Amino acid sequence: MTCGEGSALGARAARRLAATGLWRIEPGLTGAEFSRVEREFGFEFSDDHRAFLAAGLPAGSPPPEPGVSQSAAPWPDWRGGDPDELRARLDWPVDGVLFDVGHGYWDDGWGDRPDDEAEALVRARRGLAVVPRMVPVFGHRYLPAGRGTSGHPVLSMHQTDIIYYGTDLDDYIRREFDDSDPGIDADWVPTAVVPFWRDFL
Repeated sequence: MTCGEGSALGARAARRLAATGLWRIEPGLTGAEFSRVEREFGFEFSDDHRAFLAAGLPAGSPPPEPGVSQSAAPWPDWRGGDPDELRARLDWPVDGVLFDVGHGYWDDGWGDRPDDEAEALVRARRGLAVVPRMVPVFGHRYLPAGRGTSGHPVLSMHQTDIIYYGTDLDDYIRREFDDSDPGIDADWVPTAVVPFWRDFL
């Protein structure tokens, strides 16, 4: 997708989310705020994710269900959130893979697995340092980082259990939050192209 198409996709997803009325939508991130976040955390938002957050910053927790305890707000607070919490959310995908490395997972691209567990973790961490950065959208739902990119499927990431949650950001918002969503179409075939992470799908 071109930058303009990515921006249109993100804006459409933001309108769809706002229309659900489920979340408080704060003013969108400014250019200066995007620059601060990207500088502080060492990544660049994809064009669709950037447009989504520029249109309005989702905030708050979902309406409580009877008998269910309220968990922490699932939307990352890029404006005023705790930096350590945001770093933990950014590290979640890699930390999950490392957890599974400790329980037998190994990627062939890292060479032969060392017999020593500590050395295996060191080598895995070195391999993971060069994979595309994943950025939290909501809870454990992620998009790849990368200015000039857009239209990637939204992935639900829990260790090496990674699944599609939408063909793109707008489709994800529709499936996750829109009660009028008719469900998965017969021709629903998302395709992740981001290196490394696509191998789990």
